[in-house]
Amino acid sequence: MTTPRPPRPDTRPGRIMTREMAQQPEVLRRILDEGAPRIRRIADAIAARDPRFVLLTARGTSDNAALYAKYLIEVLLGKPAGLTSMSTTTAYGARPDLTDVLVITVSQSGGSPDLVASTRTAREAGAITLAVTNNADSPLAAVSEFHIDVLAGPEKALPATKTYTAELLALFLLVEGLRGGDGSATKALPELAEQILARQPEVRTLAARYRFAERLVLTSRGYGYPTAKEAALKLMETSYIPALSFSGADLLHGPLAMVDNVSPVIAIVPEGKGGLALQPVLDRLRGRGADLVVIGSEREVRQASAGFVLPTAEVAEEVQPILEIIPLQLLAYEITIARGQDPDAPRALAKVTETR
Repeated sequence: MTTPRPPRPDTRPGRIMTREMAQQPEVLRRILDEGAPRIRRIADAIAARDPRFVLLTARGTSDNAALYAKYLIEVLLGKPAGLTSMSTTTAYGARPDLTDVLVITVSQSGGSPDLVASTRTAREAGAITLAVTNNADSPLAAVSEFHIDVLAGPEKALPATKTYTAELLALFLLVEGLRGGDGSATKALPELAEQILARQPEVRTLAARYRFAERLVLTSRGYGYPTAKEAALKLMETSYIPALSFSGADLLHGPLAMVDNVSPVIAIVPEGKGGLALQPVLDRLRGRGADLVVIGSEREVRQASAGFVLPTAEVAEEVQPILEIIPLQLLAYEITIARGQDPDAPRALAKVTETR
């Protein structure tokens, strides 16, 4: 009798990133089902202390999630919010008075020494400290007064995908809790994420445009701006294409000069005020003959060179970034594969970056 051979291990490039991108609907459901009640309790406890403003601390992908939270806090809560410069405390030894300030530190691993040190310093300076991580046993969670676990499960691919969308959803639920909202805007997200992931062949076709690209420009406004920044980061760390991200307003203040009829531009056009604010930028790009690809509504995609229609017509603008980034994650993956590289293991990168 012939002994059956064990199945060969899957060694295809990008297999880990593929698996983790596909887990995003499941992760979103887990947060809504299991994480939301705890997030609401933390939000209630923080709201009772009525912080006067909010500071957000993060690096890399989590920095883009923190920028998204800044928009939420300023628009939905009406409180000033800022992104911290950790070196002011870790390198220069500054000790600002943070009494009654909410300091939110966002980190997938919760292990970077500068994040831990700056959060510890903030707590000593009187801040209400909250860590948002994918590791409840991390040093960052240990030094923070409050902790939100984004429940994404282990993430092994170097490019963060499921932890990013998990951070966005957790941060939205936090802000929603701080303002006493019911979170109903999030209910359709897992199903819509599944629909987007099922359209990967569309993204593969789109990726063919960029196989030999020497640079890319990404732009958006409002809630879509963090998406542009995160998409640029994903493209750079996986395919090594220099990808520049600009607010649409900033793009008009000089960088537009580098855009011509052979310069690829990807515009993330939200349904809502951010998309309306981006219209003059889109008009200028079309006027310059830019190779413009739109991630947005069907109407916007029809007016561009190409694009990906997002199912966001009935989705509140403030949660659209959780869906906007998914086709761009797929795009980074597909471009990288087309260029003969492995998106699971970008060169010179480590999963936990220990900045100080």
